Amino acid sequence: MFIPVTRKSVAGEIVLVTGAGHGIGKELAIGYATLGATVICWDINEETNEQTMNEIKQMGKHSVYAYRCNVADREEVFEIAEKVRREVGDVTILVNNAGIAYAKKLLDQSADEIARVIDVNMTSHYWTLRAFLPSMIEKNRGHVVAISSAVALIGATHGTVYCATKSAIKALMEAISDELRTYSKKKSLIKFTTICPALILTGIVKKPRIRFACIMKGIAPQKAAALMIDAQRQNLKETTIPSYWLPILYVARILPNKVVSCIWDFLDVGADAED
Repeated sequence: MFIPVTRKSVAGEIVLVTGAGHGIGKELAIGYATLGATVICWDINEETNEQTMNEIKQMGKHSVYAYRCNVADREEVFEIAEKVRREVGDVTILVNNAGIAYAKKLLDQSADEIARVIDVNMTSHYWTLRAFLPSMIEKNRGHVVAISSAVALIGATHGTVYCATKSAIKALMEAISDELRTYSKKKSLIKFTTICPALILTGIVKKPRIRFACIMKGIAPQKAAALMIDAQRQNLKETTIPSYWLPILYVARILPNKVVSCIWDFLDVGADAED
């Protein structure tokens, strides 16, 4: 018997997207606005962030706001979060998307580069959760979406810091979900969705390498964002994009290391070092 998948409405929800000035974040903001949500765009780049807001308004969707925010700065996150609360309302869907990467060998990365990737990609999730989760707990409703990566499930050359941050995000989401379940005595209605995309054509990876490009194509940001929103609307706890990568990557975790290495060497998927 086939049971149709149900997708909850996001119309009227207040959705905050970090890293909304470009790439996936921009497309997520546009996608949620198209579905009738009030959208709050956060980005460190004020100019591109406002461009996203203006594009949404040009679509006839005027319930959109843009705030410059460096998510790596704890105090700034709390300050802008309070401003959002006063000017727009309580965030009901939090999309932690902001991320950066340096495709370099570990010993070629500066201390500042390492710290920056950790602060933006991982530590920022703690600050946004501390800022917006209390109102969700108070109302016992809300949804947190974290954009992790397929390399959270299997590490890759030139990704020693990036892969670690994305694995940390996955573990954080599992832990906070279980924490709310435990302390609410299984009564929490707040949902958590972790999304682990493969290669999205946003430019974050400067020199992607795909041996069999005909069957392992990069995904356009618009399509990736649509799939991410769909995953959130289905209340999926975890998924990859494309979705078929999820079982493949989990199976890879139980195979002998030599077998996995041979498979990845044959597929030759990864990122060459940046200049």
